[in-house]
Amino acid sequence: MSSALQHIQSLPTWLIGRVASRGRSLVGDAIAAEGLKLMHHAVLAATAEYGPVAQADLGRRLAIDPKDMVGMLNHLQQAGLVLRTPDPADRRKNAVTVTPKGTTVLARCGRLAASANAELLSPLSPDEQRQLMALLTRVHEAPSHPRSSARAESTAPSTH
Repeated sequence: MSSALQHIQSLPTWLIGRVASRGRSLVGDAIAAEGLKLMHHAVLAATAEYGPVAQADLGRRLAIDPKDMVGMLNHLQQAGLVLRTPDPADRRKNAVTVTPKGTTVLARCGRLAASANAELLSPLSPDEQRQLMALLTRVHEAPSHPRSSARAESTAPSTH
């Protein structure tokens, strides 16, 4: 018989969370060499993909609080990685664009993140890595079912 702790630590949610934490740590440590944190990297990548983009839209796309977004963009702009200018469509808003230096740093961060992920998955063979990625993608892309509706369906009286 296993203990309650052993049971918890054998759950997929526990294991996935622990592996994700280790992965974030490896990637975070790797991109720190570029003076960035994980969220800086995400903001820089989103700016490169969607830019020029309104600062508020960028925050909404990444689900980042506006005050936090200001701080991240201040950091990225001081490092010369993004530029904020008045949005030509609405001068009350800032449009954010990635600079050439930002594009270069983003590419380096991508290589560093790939290397960190390779380290994370190094205990697995290449075939196991592909299989893990396929399974994680399937779980991630599965439609979510709110617990309340699932519970309601399982406890609803039968009409048959």
